[in-house]
Amino acid sequence: MGWDLVVILVVPGVVGVACWWLPPRVGRPLSIASGLLTFVLALLLVPARTPSALHGWLRADSLSVVFVVAVGFLYLATMVFAVGYLHPSGGPTHQARYLRRAFAGLNVFCWAMAVAPLVSSLALLWVAIEITTVVSALLVAIDDTDGATEAAWKYVLIASMGLGISLLATIVVYYAGAVTIGHDYDLFYPTLLAAASRFPPQVVRLAFVLAVLGFGTKVGLVPVHTWLPDAHSEAPTPVSALLSGALLAVSFYAVLRYFQVAVRTLGPTFPRDVLLAFGLASLGLAALYLASQRDLKRLLAYSSIEHMGILAIGMSFAAPIAVVGVLLQVLAHAAAKGTAFFGAGSVVRKYGTKDMRHIRGGIGALPWSGPMLVLAVLALSGMPPFGIFRSEFLIVEGGLSDPHDAVVAVLVVLVVLAFLGLSWFSTKTMQTPTPKSVVRGETSKWIVGSMVIGVVALTVLGVHPPGQLSDLLTRAAAELRAPR
Repeated sequence: MGWDLVVILVVPGVVGVACWWLPPRVGRPLSIASGLLTFVLALLLVPARTPSALHGWLRADSLSVVFVVAVGFLYLATMVFAVGYLHPSGGPTHQARYLRRAFAGLNVFCWAMAVAPLVSSLALLWVAIEITTVVSALLVAIDDTDGATEAAWKYVLIASMGLGISLLATIVVYYAGAVTIGHDYDLFYPTLLAAASRFPPQVVRLAFVLAVLGFGTKVGLVPVHTWLPDAHSEAPTPVSALLSGALLAVSFYAVLRYFQVAVRTLGPTFPRDVLLAFGLASLGLAALYLASQRDLKRLLAYSSIEHMGILAIGMSFAAPIAVVGVLLQVLAHAAAKGTAFFGAGSVVRKYGTKDMRHIRGGIGALPWSGPMLVLAVLALSGMPPFGIFRSEFLIVEGGLSDPHDAVVAVLVVLVVLAFLGLSWFSTKTMQTPTPKSVVRGETSKWIVGSMVIGVVALTVLGVHPPGQLSDLLTRAAAELRAPR
């Protein structure tokens, strides 16, 4: 067992390199095949019990698998969407060059995000997330517009600052281990977790705050979130979907690895309080900004900040059911945000603008992707029967049983405020009469297909998650609790 980890390590990266040289007519199906293979292998890991490979350098415990499944799903759906969406203007030579760069970058980006949860060392985790920064920044700027270039530079500067802080967190954790274990050791998770109860508490406290602040920059936690709305808005829509649905989650996974160490050294109170503070700030700011957005993609970007805040708040609750809800939200958010960005891409392609003041009658203009975009927005708002409703219900239930009644009340109020902002978009842009000047019809069957994949996944996660997936979430939640 473990061959599937090696395949995930090798295939998407090789496909990315191949797409740089191969013509787009070959790169497109190859990218879809790579996404499908990665997702299938991720699903095969669901019932497995901690397989490893390459002498332990690759390792997939239950927590890892949750995030690999999220990345694999969005990898597949985004590649299907990209085939229908990426049609650059210009001559054949320019088009071919653009598509080669785009599909190469998308595959390498997905490769780095899939590998990050599978490496078994904090140091390698940092390296993988650093690779995602470099590749995704190039993808944000790929359209070579002034806005995209500015957003990419802002992203690089802020994310690099955050990753510098997270590197310091890694060094501090290494020092904590060196005091107890000795200097000659690797930052493998099993080694750290076995010895964490003997680490110096003040050192681990510092490391955890640095990790939340550093990796939280990539998660989009307030106050280190400022790159996110610009990057999501200016990037090509496939890149926006991956940034929002996958990269933020993988960065949150890094925070959870430090959380595992912190709760074993310090107990649960301090790590939970830190996450609660960042989570409330993120959810509060996002809920307020959602009510005032007029740019379609920026609206979805602030929705991502909202959901990252909910994840952080959910981790602050002691009840195991809340942690299960957090992990389910990771999967449901990947499906919902990917579907929403795919629909936004279809709308922008149809109307030629991201300004919601100039978008009317989306459902009539786009008979398939329009209604599915509304469903995705409702899912992001926490409406039943979709997966985010189930996950947020579990988080609220866990908060009430903890009990954290006041925090739960604030959480519910802010989520309702965010719902009002999202519902304004749905009502004003999608459910109004279609102007006669707008030609009715879909922009691409591939876009419709990618959205169908997302809506089906959201419905399954909300109505009846598969038994093996539920078991996986329960095991992963247990891994995040401090041993008694």
